[in-house]
Amino acid sequence: MEKKNLRIVFMGTPEFAVGSLQRLVENGYNVVAVVTQPDKPVGRHASVLRPSPVKEYALAHGLPVLQPLKMKDEHFLEELRSYNADLQVVVAFRMLPEVVWAMPRFGTFNVHAALLPDYRGAAPINWAVINGETLTGVTTFFLDHDIDTGRIIAQRQFPIPDDADVEYVYDGLMQLGAQLCTHTVDLVLSTDGNAPSQPQQESDAHHAAPKIFKETCAIDFSLTAKRIYDFVRGLSPAPGAWCLLTPRDANAPAQVLKIYKTAKTHESSAGGALVSSAPDHNAAKTGESSVGVEVGTLKAENRRLFVAAVDEWLEIVELQPAGKKRMAARDYLNGFQHPEHFLLK
Repeated sequence: MEKKNLRIVFMGTPEFAVGSLQRLVENGYNVVAVVTQPDKPVGRHASVLRPSPVKEYALAHGLPVLQPLKMKDEHFLEELRSYNADLQVVVAFRMLPEVVWAMPRFGTFNVHAALLPDYRGAAPINWAVINGETLTGVTTFFLDHDIDTGRIIAQRQFPIPDDADVEYVYDGLMQLGAQLCTHTVDLVLSTDGNAPSQPQQESDAHHAAPKIFKETCAIDFSLTAKRIYDFVRGLSPAPGAWCLLTPRDANAPAQVLKIYKTAKTHESSAGGALVSSAPDHNAAKTGESSVGVEVGTLKAENRRLFVAAVDEWLEIVELQPAGKKRMAARDYLNGFQHPEHFLLK
């Protein structure tokens, strides 16, 4: 079968999905329709409807767009059937019912931003960085009844540098996922719909990647500096890790402080290099770090801002005070007097 004869319905919503849709369109694959989320109300009074990035791309390229509120809606299902798709491609979309994913004769495959079965769930990129992984990747797999459990078609690896944040990994996986997307479509074409696939190997050692909420993003300074460092970059630039800038004077209110970038120092509070960065587990119980000060303590030296983790000092490089823009810590210190009078909690 030639690719111009393979009728594809594409399903996706965010910018991450646009990479795969764009590659399909620009390389001459026959995308007959696009399914995406309904326009999202935005603005102070939610009076403006914002289309998804996938919808914007689809309309700009003359592709029909379907935006069902419910995936089992009969009108939507009837319209979807009318496109007579041979294959459905899903990238960063909602969970599909069987009546949808089983509709095409060649099935439905998903592009997932992780090396399945590791990091099943809604936020695999964030959690891979948060957990300090040095390697991630993308997977294509056929959809089945459960979330991210279907038979694996293909995978590609992507290294995560120690200084990479989510934005870097997101951009890299978007491009790698697009490449794997067309590769998988080519496999479907070359096998007349019988692309080889393998069942996922189940293990208790695999990580989950659940949806991230505001409370998920709160920084715990009783962790090691390395874990805080990974946590911050795993949420940067969005949604952003946060903490409370808390005056030691209990009568003063705390303020939310977002932290976007940190740097490891490997230094104790005395300024010397630590012989070992192993955490002091007793310190976490007492609220005192192994550098000899209370966890969350702030200090400023040479226009640089540091916070005490449970094992060593961590430099805060970029942050955002409540009601202000993101800024370098050195600029923040211009108007922030006596950091030793505050704790980060």
